[in-house]
Amino acid sequence: MPSYIDGFVIPVPTDKIDEYMKIAKKASKVWKEHGALEYWECVGDDLQIEGMPPNASFTKITKAKPNETVVFSWIRFKSRKHRDQVNAKVMADPRLAPFMQPGVMPFDMKRMTYGGFKSLVSVQE
Repeated sequence: MPSYIDGFVIPVPTDKIDEYMKIAKKASKVWKEHGALEYWECVGDDLQIEGMPPNASFTKITKAKPNETVVFSWIRFKSRKHRDQVNAKVMADPRLAPFMQPGVMPFDMKRMTYGGFKSLVSVQE
């Protein structure tokens, strides 16, 4: 089944990962209630891969500082149209409004990378 993915890569201060995950758990419920098929938040664990070009690591691409780790997240939808419909509902949901205020998120929003992706290959368990 074709899917559409919103992907996020975010450098987050390591000492704020727990705070980030609390917000992510609340956000995941909102996205799922409004129709997202899947919601994933993953924290960097093995980011210095031997043999990879030095400038190709997630830490280099995000310019993560020594006290930061990288969070890789994605949300799966049926299609881009479905994504747009779900995200419109999510952005209007008052439960997320407190997190949209300046300085509330435990990371620098200007350093978050985000994009929408058409799926090319999808293998389900």
